[in-house]
Amino acid sequence: MTFNELGLNARMVSRLDALGLTKPTPIQQEAIPQALHGRDILGIAQTGTGKTAAFGIPLVVSLSKRQERPAPHSARGLVLAPTRELAGQIVQSLQGMTADLRITLVVGGKSIHVQAEKLARGTDILVATPGRLIDLMDRRAIDLGRTRFLVLDEADQMLDIGFIHALRRIEPKLNRDRQTMMFSATMPKAMAELSRDYLTDPVRVEVSPPGKVADKVTHSVHFVAKDRKQELLIELLDRHRDDRTLVFSRTKHGAERLMKQLDRAGFAATSIHGNKSQGQRDRAIAAFRDGSVRVLVATDVAARGIDIPGVGHVYNFDLPNVPENYVHRIGRTARAGHDGRAVAFCAADEMSELRAIEKVLGMPVDVAGGLAWEGIGDARKATKGRRPRRRSSRRPERIAA
Repeated sequence: MTFNELGLNARMVSRLDALGLTKPTPIQQEAIPQALHGRDILGIAQTGTGKTAAFGIPLVVSLSKRQERPAPHSARGLVLAPTRELAGQIVQSLQGMTADLRITLVVGGKSIHVQAEKLARGTDILVATPGRLIDLMDRRAIDLGRTRFLVLDEADQMLDIGFIHALRRIEPKLNRDRQTMMFSATMPKAMAELSRDYLTDPVRVEVSPPGKVADKVTHSVHFVAKDRKQELLIELLDRHRDDRTLVFSRTKHGAERLMKQLDRAGFAATSIHGNKSQGQRDRAIAAFRDGSVRVLVATDVAARGIDIPGVGHVYNFDLPNVPENYVHRIGRTARAGHDGRAVAFCAADEMSELRAIEKVLGMPVDVAGGLAWEGIGDARKATKGRRPRRRSSRRPERIAA
């Protein structure tokens, strides 16, 4: 199928062709025609399958058909995203689809006064993180009563990082006569409840089961003692120094410490996490994108927000506490039809996380090295001669909006 066959006009098809989008993905084939007919959409698809275009194309087409100018302090369409990085990338994608619509980005880490001034003129499409949108609503800088199109992208991630209360505050302010599209890679119970509040008689589009890894990702696990993880990572990184590589750490401090260790080992590395300013995060991603650094160490702040071509390897230095995040992390490689490899490191105290991941996947992860830690006896062997360490009581990182 082609985009022409989806009923798009020649101008939009030409713009998509310029973006390198010549053939719709399965989620786009299913969602775009329904959205163009005004239906609410509940889209479930694994990461890297083209969800942004699946909602962006019908949003741009629908707004362009309505010859309206946005009223001051209003937005005709609203897109909510969980992280600053993802919101920024959505804006870039939408800007590639149209030169006629005004698109405004509001996220934390940027001047709220400048953002309020932009909204004073009104906007066709507002792309926002929930926290910053609430701040602007409290200042009466934005009135959502005229918003007739709403998109929630990576809705399950917004629930994971604590935006549920913000979403509950936003929903009553929206125009009741609106079209809503909600996209996600997983469908937890809380999101099912949220969809009932936001969606009216939705079409459910599910092109791959939740927890399914992208077909072109080869993923495996190394069983390795915690104090040998860094040594193993350096050994593996040394085999593909020219590749773009993403390394995931569970905590902010762990990510920064690991980045400095890799830098001392001679790798061009940078990091992105919640303790970084927006400027630092932007510069880190830009350097990773242009290839001036080859290794990006990240927390889950980046799991849904980085869409950079050519990421050849993903390393789970620490296994995620939320098993679904494993799929999102390794989905940063093998994008746009390319092959990719993902490698997880599993220490003795991470066996429960690995089992939870395998339960979500519905299959065991291939073993690349080491022997599985089985029971407390193996855990004791791994720590023999060292003082036992207490497991961290830190909660998962909350990402600033």
